[in-house]
Amino acid sequence: MFVRPVKVFDRTLSTAPDKSITHRAVMFNAAAEGEAVVENALLGGDCRSTISCMTRLGARIEVSGGTVRVRGAKRFADAALDAGNSGTTTRLLAGLLAGRGVNASIDGDGSLRSRPMKRVTEPLCAMGADIESTDGRAPLYIRPAKLHGIDYVMPVASAQVKSAVLLAGLGADGETRVTESVPSRDHTELMLKAMGADITKSGSSVIVRRSELRATDVRVPGDISAAAFLFGVAAVVPCGRVTVTEVGLNPTRTGVLDVLCRMGLEVTRDNLKAGAEPYGDVTVARVGALRPFTITAGEVPSLIDEIPLLAAVAAYAEGDSVISGAEELRVKESDRVETTVVMIRAMGGEAEARPDGLVVRGRGGLKGGKVDSFGDHRIAMSAAVAALASRDGCEILGSDSAAISYPGFWEVLC
Repeated sequence: MFVRPVKVFDRTLSTAPDKSITHRAVMFNAAAEGEAVVENALLGGDCRSTISCMTRLGARIEVSGGTVRVRGAKRFADAALDAGNSGTTTRLLAGLLAGRGVNASIDGDGSLRSRPMKRVTEPLCAMGADIESTDGRAPLYIRPAKLHGIDYVMPVASAQVKSAVLLAGLGADGETRVTESVPSRDHTELMLKAMGADITKSGSSVIVRRSELRATDVRVPGDISAAAFLFGVAAVVPCGRVTVTEVGLNPTRTGVLDVLCRMGLEVTRDNLKAGAEPYGDVTVARVGALRPFTITAGEVPSLIDEIPLLAAVAAYAEGDSVISGAEELRVKESDRVETTVVMIRAMGGEAEARPDGLVVRGRGGLKGGKVDSFGDHRIAMSAAVAALASRDGCEILGSDSAAISYPGFWEVLC
């Protein structure tokens, strides 16, 4: 895919449905009693992996357009599951299946097999789960076990690990408590509560007790992580202005908007709707030169997926932007510290990798060139955003990876 530069980008549009919420809506309803409809579901590669896995476990799932109808399985079947490239599918399923009395394996592609799973299997095994990993990675082998609650203090901020422990807690004896030093996204807690789980929040802890879920209809809002790429276009294009309608505004996910404000962008929120997951319309407009920014560990969980995009935008500022406390980037679909630095350098910019993040030395723009996405959807889309304001444009290798989280991205952008 070759992306040519533009001078003006002034659009009002919708964005891809939220990936995190789609995963959970399908998975949790597949484990619930009854039938539910998930509207405006994301049907990218990762969420299709979740649909496939839940079907193999015995749920009845019908997909029509963006609507997914789910009838829960009364009892999960033994199954060999293929999670594809989806870490969310793998880690959440490990927790969900740990106490369900099934024999199951969870495997995936080469990228998934390279990602750490010990962070999930350790607390689950502390609850009594019988899970065997492959040197701390997938494939995982889960056998029937009786679980008991634990008091677990999260060593790193991870919504996937937190979710796995909470899901296991639904089938455990006693109380399961998860404590975070830095809040991570809370879609799991909100959805479990809406589905009837005995789950409460106390300070920095979430407490869950044995519960049965009831099927609950879900309408998925727009994904702010996908919308961020459109906001990034507004930031780098000299005459940039983008309004994204009905985008999710969960406070644990809106860190990207805070950083764009610090860079000097005008950010407004309109038509706000309350509910289990708040949403509304967001407009981002460029009103002057971009300022560099600093992101530290406390902010990282609220924008972890947007860091490659923010780094690309930082190349269009004047001055050094510093991102720290983001070592989690190194165990994503690619080592996103390294691949982000490679992306910026390939387009003529200056960036330096650090153990827990990176520094982007903004010089007001990028030349363009050729970027390898390394099969990582967020690198491909970040490069595309940067290319729209570059001098020469950019060829992006592996551009089809964008479909993992944002089907139709290229049609929207180009």
